[in-house]
Amino acid sequence: MKFVLGIDGGGTSCRAALATVDGAVVGRAKSGAANIRTDLTGARANIVEAARQAFLAAGHDPELIPQTPAILGLAGANVGTYRQQLEAILPFSRSRVETDAEIALEGAVGSGDGAMAILGTGTAYMARKAGKSRAIGGWGFQVGDQGSGARIGRDLLEQTLLAYDGIRPGSPLTDAMLAVFRNDPEDVVEFTTNAKPGDFGGFAPKVFEHAEKGDLVANWILGKAVADVEASLGALDLAEDAPLCLLGGLAPLYAPRLSARYQALLKAPLDDALGGAVQMALRIFARGSEVGQ
Repeated sequence: MKFVLGIDGGGTSCRAALATVDGAVVGRAKSGAANIRTDLTGARANIVEAARQAFLAAGHDPELIPQTPAILGLAGANVGTYRQQLEAILPFSRSRVETDAEIALEGAVGSGDGAMAILGTGTAYMARKAGKSRAIGGWGFQVGDQGSGARIGRDLLEQTLLAYDGIRPGSPLTDAMLAVFRNDPEDVVEFTTNAKPGDFGGFAPKVFEHAEKGDLVANWILGKAVADVEASLGALDLAEDAPLCLLGGLAPLYAPRLSARYQALLKAPLDDALGGAVQMALRIFARGSEVGQ
């Protein structure tokens, strides 16, 4: 039997789906983070592990991995030579690394026009008009990813320290956050020394939870984050009838906070980013002669 692999890797996790050439997904699996810019070696290990587990979930031998082609949509693939470096060390029969935005758009709107926003540990946006795609954002935690879980978590730590120093008013959220670090601001600083985007992003749900309770700091952070998301959507110059799909772990939390203009465009995605990777793999590999036996 012939297979293709779809891989979706981000700052928090890596997902793999194994599909037959007729499009049936027979195995799925999940492993650790796979942002190739922040940790190329670790991403490679997690990608291979997710693929191995997907074969096992399908009841097939992972020894078939070297005979199987893969499409990988990965965070960090839009800058530098990381994608080329990774492609050179992957074990699949053929590997094609795309950005996480590319597979997300494929999954969300198929081959037609439309737009999507990835709202997770990182953020990325892409729109397709008349068959031409345009991506914005996705520049990484240090200089981009506005509105992302990582930036929300970073902002929360910043506001927690500002409240501790008496520079800004505190709130139940900043009190709870400081308690996580044993009420010691030095522990907060130590955390940031080696923390990755996914580590910061782990605090984002706490901000949304406290915002629902009326927490002033939480609502200030989210007000800034929503403004950043809408600024990016505005740069896509969406048509009034263009479907807009929100993807990522924070998508359902953001949707009700968007302005009426963007809520009117929201449509349920046809599939998720992993599904987009599978569909792309089928189109590129399964219609040719490269697929392994």
